[in-house]
Amino acid sequence: MGRTGRAPVAYESGFAAHRAGVERLLASYRAIPRDATVRLAKKTSNLFRARAKNTAPGLDVSGLTAVIAVDPAARTADVAGMTTYEDLVAATLPHGLAPLVVPQLKTITLGGAVTGLGIESTSFRNGLPHESVLELDVLTGAGEVVTATAEGEHRDLFRGFPNSYGTLGYSTRLKIALEPVEPFVALRHVRFHDLRELQTAMDRIITDRAWDGESVDYLDGVVFSADESYLTLGRQTAEPGPVSDYTGMRIYYQSIRHDGPAPARDRLTIHDYLWRWDTDWFWCSRAFGAQNPAIRRWWPARYRRSSFYWKLVALDRKYGIADKLGARRGEPPQERVVQDIEVPIERTADFVEWFLAEIPIEPLWLCPLRLTDDGSTTDGRPWRLYPLEPGRTYVNIGFWSAVPTVPGQPEGAANRAIEAAVTRLDGHKSLYSDAFYDRAEFDRLYGGDVYPGLKHTYDPDHRLLDLYSKAVQRK
Repeated sequence: MGRTGRAPVAYESGFAAHRAGVERLLASYRAIPRDATVRLAKKTSNLFRARAKNTAPGLDVSGLTAVIAVDPAARTADVAGMTTYEDLVAATLPHGLAPLVVPQLKTITLGGAVTGLGIESTSFRNGLPHESVLELDVLTGAGEVVTATAEGEHRDLFRGFPNSYGTLGYSTRLKIALEPVEPFVALRHVRFHDLRELQTAMDRIITDRAWDGESVDYLDGVVFSADESYLTLGRQTAEPGPVSDYTGMRIYYQSIRHDGPAPARDRLTIHDYLWRWDTDWFWCSRAFGAQNPAIRRWWPARYRRSSFYWKLVALDRKYGIADKLGARRGEPPQERVVQDIEVPIERTADFVEWFLAEIPIEPLWLCPLRLTDDGSTTDGRPWRLYPLEPGRTYVNIGFWSAVPTVPGQPEGAANRAIEAAVTRLDGHKSLYSDAFYDRAEFDRLYGGDVYPGLKHTYDPDHRLLDLYSKAVQRK
């Protein structure tokens, strides 16, 4: 609400439309048979693990896809749970504001990023998306919509919702904090020839929020090989000047590479910076030939985006196209290795060196993060189902490809080896993709001491899958 004490008409109409959407959601919940698992009625997803089969009708979320209201004075936004970050950013940037963390892909939803975690180049100073949530409305497994805040009646749900992946309920509305942004981002791509030098530099930048006399507002990196890696340092600026465009023939990740000792410099609009990875789904568009100049020239611009590449992946998974083509060439089936993991920053080089030696995938994405919550009010574990330590810096490492299977090895051999390496280095793995943990290990890593109590309170009849079933068993 604005400072006048009266909500603007657009504000009121936004909430009215949202309330109608919630009513349709509740009606659809009541229509699902009592013995059927409750799920969302959506055809697309940003998850890379198999979805459980369910023939029952899903929840109607058609009225939960809009930005409800933006309050520029308070620097907050009320957002429906199924709203994409593409739409959210389009609503906030005209006010010179942006979410504190904007995950890299346009069709990630705000609710999805909170219940399934998200990350980006502001995470070294702003933490994870759920840390900017001020208030959360959740349709629980019991069919009730409750409002959860850090100190309110449902504070246990507020703390337990992140990383629950829809197994406690679905967010219908989130009130989030926003931050001011400048129109442009000035970039420096700093090359390293040694992974431990990169690790040391990253740690120093996170502490100083600066590098070589310039402030750093955004920080991520790319590893191409053990002797070629980069940190990209972004600085907000209002200074006008030429900007690059990576939505056409030029490809962003290729622009990072250079041979000289001085950083390569670049400039993007804030809009294009936030979506710099989406056009080519980081570098994964190469799997479809979209980086071949001869093909790219004829590839419609509206299909140069992650959501379209994801549809191609879904078709491949449904029909096994890649494996069938590989079999014709005498190649073994491929094991999908699509993961994001976090290790403490001091173990970054250890993990990357192990990975490059054992798993034939490159490049790798690096993104440092620190929780903003110090844990002082929550026994030192502010986010119960993904218990990163407050005050400790981690580095997210993302890798998204496939490797040849080896006869005689168990299903998911490469992924299992990665899980073991991450655990050995005191890290965690995101659960949006394939996981192979046994139940005891999973419970130890993902809040098994508190999850049963949350499940009993907010989904007592188990209308929703439990977290282990959804993330690992997928049945």
